Amino acid sequence: MKITIAKKDILSGLFIYSIGDTIAAVILDQFLWLRLLGICVIGACLYAVEIPNYFRWIDQHPSSNAVNLATFKKSCRRTVLALLYFNPIWIARHLFFINFFSQNWANLNWALCIIGLKSFFVNIPLSITANYLIQNKIHYNYRFISSAIFSSLMAIYYALSGVWFQ
Repeated sequence: MKITIAKKDILSGLFIYSIGDTIAAVILDQFLWLRLLGICVIGACLYAVEIPNYFRWIDQHPSSNAVNLATFKKSCRRTVLALLYFNPIWIARHLFFINFFSQNWANLNWALCIIGLKSFFVNIPLSITANYLIQNKIHYNYRFISSAIFSSLMAIYYALSGVWFQ
């Protein structure tokens, strides 16, 4: 599969992720310009590349696209594949970026994985629902933007979970 990079994804990643994280930072009284800039870069350079390409891979994956599978079974597989991507390690990595750009060096440790795990299991009903809708009801061209908006809302939750689940 060839990796593609679209300008609209870069701009969406830059703005949507940074807006969600900025809201979280303001709520927690942790706003820093370096954090905002860092999340802009991560959203535009990392998330804008890996997420749309993963979604395209899901579209092409035989288990979620097989002709002989019932539609509901395909929908469930697509949802599970999305959840496999947005897993506790993804959450821990996002928390790592938040702490790195906030210069919270003491928080850059394995405890982020435990926080990611707790955060993942607490939000799994919402994540299943949102990822089901994103993967099965939204056209491919709008999945990254939809996912970015959901992730932006979840970024608020992830930042708060970094405090709640310590």
